[in-house]
Amino acid sequence: MSFHREPITFVGQVNLKVQNLERSIAFYQEIIGFKVLEQTERKANLTADGKTVLLSIEQPNNVLSKQERTTGLYHFALLIPKRSDLAKIVQHFMETGVRFGSSDHLVSEALYLTDPDGNGIEIYIDREPSEWVWSNGEVEMAVDPLNFTDLLSGGKQQSWRGLPADTVMGHIHLHVSELKKTEEFYTKGLGFEVVNRFGTQALFISDGKYHHHIGLNTWNGIGAPTPSPNSVGLESFTLILPNEEKKNKIIAQLNKIGASVFEEKGSIVATDPSGNRIYLRV
Repeated sequence: MSFHREPITFVGQVNLKVQNLERSIAFYQEIIGFKVLEQTERKANLTADGKTVLLSIEQPNNVLSKQERTTGLYHFALLIPKRSDLAKIVQHFMETGVRFGSSDHLVSEALYLTDPDGNGIEIYIDREPSEWVWSNGEVEMAVDPLNFTDLLSGGKQQSWRGLPADTVMGHIHLHVSELKKTEEFYTKGLGFEVVNRFGTQALFISDGKYHHHIGLNTWNGIGAPTPSPNSVGLESFTLILPNEEKKNKIIAQLNKIGASVFEEKGSIVATDPSGNRIYLRV
């Protein structure tokens, strides 16, 4: 998983707002397979390896249910290491009666579901990068049916024991209000490159020729509003940068294009044109 360590810029942590913390903790432990690293009355940090926080969930005061047709989270995506791990999760979902979707994206094989609040989740494995097809600087991706017969052909897997320790946050996919300024923010500001354009409605961007670290779409409508601060959904996500030099360069680039970037409790926070908050950390 060399696309998720230095010198690459990648998504490290996703921070969500939920309606009921206890209900969400139960879901993320029992269905997704996270472990709780730290917990307070209003917040829990979740981990796969027992030390790295991949997901935080928080119950805001006066929380509102998920607001439809707004900007924010489409899904966050957990990248697991092996195909046999994906097969184990499929079996686990079937045994627990979880409803889920699936897709073969050519570059990856993926499962899709939502948490109790409607926050989107993808769990996927990558195909070998040598199998990805690039043409004119774009990587070929599709939405083909997942071949479950082949995936599960190894027979009954060993029992599911939660997320593998080397699970990482593979990517995040966001609803945005438009694509022109958004593309400028993520490419000229944050330094990603566009690796796939899905018509005029979606962009996929990455660092180091990954198939995508961030997806951006306008499927909730051009001009979709930002949800209220206490509504269920995305609070923020963290981009992990390789060094201070890269961080300072990105801050300068964001300032140059007039993007919102400020310091908050010792962290640098940038806000994209659709109001999605991003922590920049080395």
